[in-house]
Amino acid sequence: MPRVIVPVGFSLGPQHRYVHPPDPVPETWEVHLGGDVVDLTEAELGAYGFAYVDVRGHAKLQVNRRELVRSLTAAPNSPPDAEALVTALIRRGLLLEFDPDGPLEQVFRRYRLFPTAEGLGTTPEEPEYHRMGHHGQPRVAVHNTAYVMWAFSFLHPNLWAACEYLAAEDEEEDQADADRGSAQEIAQEVAANLPMMIATQCAFLDPVVEL
Repeated sequence: MPRVIVPVGFSLGPQHRYVHPPDPVPETWEVHLGGDVVDLTEAELGAYGFAYVDVRGHAKLQVNRRELVRSLTAAPNSPPDAEALVTALIRRGLLLEFDPDGPLEQVFRRYRLFPTAEGLGTTPEEPEYHRMGHHGQPRVAVHNTAYVMWAFSFLHPNLWAACEYLAAEDEEEDQADADRGSAQEIAQEVAANLPMMIATQCAFLDPVVEL
């Protein structure tokens, strides 16, 4: 499977100049990224935003660098060099490529996961699925392990540390019927759902920052 690609950080919106008369064109668009605020041009913002668009593709782990470039190239008013634009955003840390089926410790140690949606719980019809969404409308449904990580992993220094904590907690409780497995197995459960959670803006990844 090709590596998937997801946006990192979250948008802080357009920033306008202090001029008179007011200029309707923003001077820049800002994105919160770890301990920094980074500026994007209109073209860069378009490419960054396109990484959120294909929710169905993200749910199937089908959105990769090639697909993102293809979508950008096919879009109205597409940038002249979509591939170079995507590559630059990856280098700046605004887009992340990773293999959901591969070793995840190195990647997960670099990020924290933050919830940005309401937890909507389960339903009588599907008690095995935990839902999250906005304004009472579910956008994503995941199994318990991914849901617990979505809700609580930000309390840990990084995403991998949260996986280790959950694995150790299961081991201590010695509940075989509720065993979530090793830290790697927990990480894989999170990784399989991460693109969909980010694309629906139910969560965001943020680089680890030591203050």
